[in-house]
Amino acid sequence: MSTRWRDLLYTALASTACALLVLGLNSDRYSFPVWRAPPDTFVWRHVEQHYPLTSFRPLPTEEPKALPAVQAKFPTESSEAQEIRLQRRDAVKATFLKSWTTYRDHAWLHDEVGPVSGEAKDPFGGWGATLIDSLDTLWIMDLKDEFYSAVDAVHQNISFETTTAIVISTFETSIRFLGGLLSAYDLSGDKRLLSKARDVGDMLYKAFDTPERMPIPKWNFNAALEGVVQSSPGSLLLAELGSYSLDFTHLSLLTKDPKYYEIVARITDLLHETQMSTKVPGLWPTKVGLTAQNLDAGSDYTFGAEADSAFEYTAKMIALLGGQVPQYEEMYSRSIGAAVRHLFYRPLTPENEDILVSGTVRNPAGSGPQTDTTAQHLSCFAGGMLALGGRLTNNETHVELGRKLTDGCIWLYRSLPIGLMPEACTITACPDPASCDWSKDINVWHDAVRYKYGSSRPVEDIIADNRLPPGWVNIYAPYYILRPEAIESIFVLYRVTGDASLMDRAWEMWTAVTGATATELANSAIDDVNPPAGQPLKMSDSMESFWLSETLKYFYLVFSEPGLVSLDEWVFNTEAHPFRRDV
Repeated sequence: MSTRWRDLLYTALASTACALLVLGLNSDRYSFPVWRAPPDTFVWRHVEQHYPLTSFRPLPTEEPKALPAVQAKFPTESSEAQEIRLQRRDAVKATFLKSWTTYRDHAWLHDEVGPVSGEAKDPFGGWGATLIDSLDTLWIMDLKDEFYSAVDAVHQNISFETTTAIVISTFETSIRFLGGLLSAYDLSGDKRLLSKARDVGDMLYKAFDTPERMPIPKWNFNAALEGVVQSSPGSLLLAELGSYSLDFTHLSLLTKDPKYYEIVARITDLLHETQMSTKVPGLWPTKVGLTAQNLDAGSDYTFGAEADSAFEYTAKMIALLGGQVPQYEEMYSRSIGAAVRHLFYRPLTPENEDILVSGTVRNPAGSGPQTDTTAQHLSCFAGGMLALGGRLTNNETHVELGRKLTDGCIWLYRSLPIGLMPEACTITACPDPASCDWSKDINVWHDAVRYKYGSSRPVEDIIADNRLPPGWVNIYAPYYILRPEAIESIFVLYRVTGDASLMDRAWEMWTAVTGATATELANSAIDDVNPPAGQPLKMSDSMESFWLSETLKYFYLVFSEPGLVSLDEWVFNTEAHPFRRDV
């Protein structure tokens, strides 16, 4: 063979090899270099850990237990009922689209939009909180074009390597950003979302780089980026300690990286160890320390503000892991046992309804636990928690308690003229929960009002001047900020019991919420749900991302087919982001 033909042959063979490599073909005869992704340059995966963990417990990947079904068996729907339900569902969707469009047109890539002014706001690091929080709602409402446009924007424009904030809330970042990205990935399968979720997880992992490997709740992002050693404060809020388990565990399960699960498992160990040795055994205080010796640092015990999601996640981790980690069922059962004894009370109402409200225990060290008859909107999640937890643990008594707690929040909504519950108030408990009698016990209410406001004036004048509904003592936080907890419990209870009357209660609540909060652009929080007669409601120009992520999603799901995001297949994080269950 001539040199010229040999050269041509070699050239052809080389060209063929290159073509095979480009096409990604393989054969036993040829061995080509394996293509590798470019080096991972995401900054938080390269920042030094000052207190690195050197061992990680295995992920809980055994065969899940055969947990009881959560959802009821729903009967066939009449055509008339279906028409009403779908009209209501579409009304919710239209309100979501109005709020979403306003955000998209006025505050795209920012955290929030002012629903009165249309101004952009960045209270959560400038990472597009409303954008990421709304992803799964877009998918669930079948707004796929908007969903993929939003995912493109997140992929191309949102970076967790910089922030507009000096400090960020570790807790809020976990439930909104990590939870939102994981849920959108679970629903769509778009791997860009899982990649971005891993970015958030690795950023937050650095916020646990403390001697105790406990979180820094208000974390200096830039100082950590510069390598400054930071420590967790001596105490923090219970919700800031105990509300990472669902999101971090799900991230570990999806990435097969145990480091996120190890972080939350250590917190779980601490909470489990200390639960029965607090001043109110079974409950942790709202303010907690970081070790077993000083965890019981606070004096208030509640399912409300500063504590709520830590209790909520004990039940939801049973669902996520298929009951593989017994600690969560034990913690759930212990907390509900203590709540029945110390937190739940029957309010005194004119109709003597058999309902419950979750209150607060304060300063129990002296005479023992005494219930303060507060009523917080944040505590209204408890009805749904007991309905879910009761079904998962085969405890129908808990489901019944969940119904009474949900009905208690419905009563609180109905009590005020505009049909909205305030952020927090104080009401009167029945002297004898077994035999409430308004006609006999009304003086108990009057005495509580006199004690609160003084006895120098007629009690009827005090009640009128403060616009107190029957049984109410005061409204110490009169605002409403579009919160989801009451409709969340209605949704969960409806799915668990199949009681169609709950859809009517939801619509009644929907009418009150939208009637009071609608603006030309979207929906706004209001400053006072009980203003003097004739005074208009004052809008506060605030629409937190949970309005689109939680409140509107729960309303939509109440009026959707029960199989849409079934609770037998999904579990919601505290920001209403559904994660696929390990079932």
